[in-house]
Amino acid sequence: MRQLIAGNWKMNGRLADGAALVGKLQQAVSGLECDVLICPPATLLHTLAAQLAGSAVQVGGQDCHTKVSGAHTGDISAAMLRDAGAAWVILGHSERRTDHGESDAMVQAKTRAAVAAGLSPIVCVGETEAERVAGAQDAVVGGQLIGSLPQDFAQGYAGVVAYEPVWAIGTGRTPSEADVAQMHAHIRKTLVSHLGEAGRGVRILYGGSVKPSNAAALLALPDVGGALVGGAALVADDFAAIAHASHAVAAAARAG
Repeated sequence: MRQLIAGNWKMNGRLADGAALVGKLQQAVSGLECDVLICPPATLLHTLAAQLAGSAVQVGGQDCHTKVSGAHTGDISAAMLRDAGAAWVILGHSERRTDHGESDAMVQAKTRAAVAAGLSPIVCVGETEAERVAGAQDAVVGGQLIGSLPQDFAQGYAGVVAYEPVWAIGTGRTPSEADVAQMHAHIRKTLVSHLGEAGRGVRILYGGSVKPSNAAALLALPDVGGALVGGAALVADDFAAIAHASHAVAAAARAG
């Protein structure tokens, strides 16, 4: 299964610097044995999607509304993202869950809307530091998965799941490799229980302070199907290095 290296630009990037970044990136990741995705702010989607047309880099959104259209000032629908050139959308990121009070039920509704519009959702889950200290991380993440992923998508679910421990996002801290492997195994078990055999084919990304220095080790762990990258996605050389690490992992697996 090809890994997915996805960059979440968050609320960063204007037209000139965004265009310059992807101009460097599309050359640097050409021909790699992994899928590469950037998720810029919605203001840049159409322009960057046009610039990247025909390249190895795909484009996605960072959120969508549950409705196709309507009186929802400031929101953007999955159909609009698709119309702007997006192929993917990030849903249920911890910053959305915390800053905007998004529940599992809302994330599930957004997931349905994304799939209906032809987008592949990246559904995010992860525990806080307090929840990990309390030993509740498995229950928290398992509950988020079951609540956020529609069970009737068991056949042919085209999205991925991203595990991002909340305490590692943007902090420079990462869990131990053993902790990442344990959680990804738990997520896989939960996916199979919730979605049936289709759960074995869902890619599980790791996110949370992924950078060139730790990417190879993280991407080589069992059940890690790629990375959701934050800060390093805003530096073309760093993001390309993470994609190259994924390519190297794939080459090693094929050779071994």
